[in-house]
Amino acid sequence: MELRRSGLWLLFLCALGFVTAEENKKVISTIGSTAELSCIFTPEEKIILNKLRVFWQIADGLKPCAVVHTFNSGHENQSEQCADFRNRTRLFQDKLKNGTFSLLLLNVSLRDEHTYQCIIQKKDTVFRVIHRADVTLKVAANNSLPVLSGPIGIPPNIGEEVTLSCNYSQGYPKPNVYWINRKDNSSLHPSSLKIIQDNDGTYSVFSTLKIEATSDIKIGCIIENELLQQNLTVLYSENITNSNSTKSSLLELNKPGAQAGSVLAIAVVLAGLVVLTCWLWKRKSPYRKSYADVQQNEDGAQHNTHV
Repeated sequence: MELRRSGLWLLFLCALGFVTAEENKKVISTIGSTAELSCIFTPEEKIILNKLRVFWQIADGLKPCAVVHTFNSGHENQSEQCADFRNRTRLFQDKLKNGTFSLLLLNVSLRDEHTYQCIIQKKDTVFRVIHRADVTLKVAANNSLPVLSGPIGIPPNIGEEVTLSCNYSQGYPKPNVYWINRKDNSSLHPSSLKIIQDNDGTYSVFSTLKIEATSDIKIGCIIENELLQQNLTVLYSENITNSNSTKSSLLELNKPGAQAGSVLAIAVVLAGLVVLTCWLWKRKSPYRKSYADVQQNEDGAQHNTHV
């Protein structure tokens, strides 16, 4: 209750004060980084910090607690600071006397996306507003790269349908998704596209593309972050050799003429193997003799017996 009351009190001070200078800026920061919210006052006379009060607050009314950071009479006072910003805010102490009251916001998250207001008051008879700055903080995220995948295993044949998948996560704000043919940079319409917001506030993308396989596939998936003016592009490339000619020659074996020619060729080869085997066997046999040799040996044996 006290925090809410203090926030309303700050807004009431703005309504009463006389504003001599205003700023209105937009700052883009990424998740986990440090954002600098600008509030620079150029005085006509020397700044006396003991006579100043500086309030940083949320001005869009989207949070019940509005106090971000306070500086009063030369000292920082964080007793009324919102819990979400505790230990996450800093002023440039060495630049305060020069009129720089910019705020550093550490470890930025999506919940920090607000319009912030810097109010500087000077004490004369009473405190009056001498400067006010509005800063809109936009938060972005590109925490991962898109993943593009295609057919796994045997490459597709030319003319067959191919399905490509492009997945992406942890992006903010909601991204745009494009498919392109990198051979001529033409746009392609996705077969399916689903963009969902996860529990942490970031977005995930699931998209598929169906194409007809050609000899040279070059397809790109682009994830566009408009806030960061950034495109994340991943390319799928595949060189496919047309196997129709190989399949045709194999199919020729199923024709009758081709079968007869194959049988004849096999028979000739087998006959040649038989002849070669017989020849080798005769050449190596130790008992190889002619009829004349056998007859001569037998006649010689008989003649020796009679003697």
